[in-house]
Amino acid sequence: MIKRFTLGVLAYLVPTFALGFVWHLILFQRYYDELAIYRKDIIIPFGFLSMLIQAIIFALIYEKAFAQRSGPLLSRGLAYGALGAALSWSFTTVAVAAKNVMTSVPNYFLIETAFTVVQWVMVAPLTTLALSGTDRKQPLTA
Repeated sequence: MIKRFTLGVLAYLVPTFALGFVWHLILFQRYYDELAIYRKDIIIPFGFLSMLIQAIIFALIYEKAFAQRSGPLLSRGLAYGALGAALSWSFTTVAVAAKNVMTSVPNYFLIETAFTVVQWVMVAPLTTLALSGTDRKQPLTA
């Protein structure tokens, strides 16, 4: 049980941290610099801690709301991904745009919405596989 839950936490934490680092600090660094939203001396351990807290909460949500649902893994993964993406988008995009100074709110919405979609396309199936219960013989589709 603890091992499986840990895998569920890692299913969120590892891809989210890796994607976040590459997306924000390498691939789209210039885009974010032009938005003038982030501090020059980003505190990476705070970002990691934030993601760890999110990973634990999202793993708990999957365990309580999705793991024991009947039906194919695909439908559970899609439902979990939709819920997770909506929640993430609300606190990483909408709330940030509401309270942070930036050069372009529409450009921020665009880049962060894309990030959230890519993140949850990776996280939802990994979490679903990690936390779907002990019956691994369930079909992926109907």
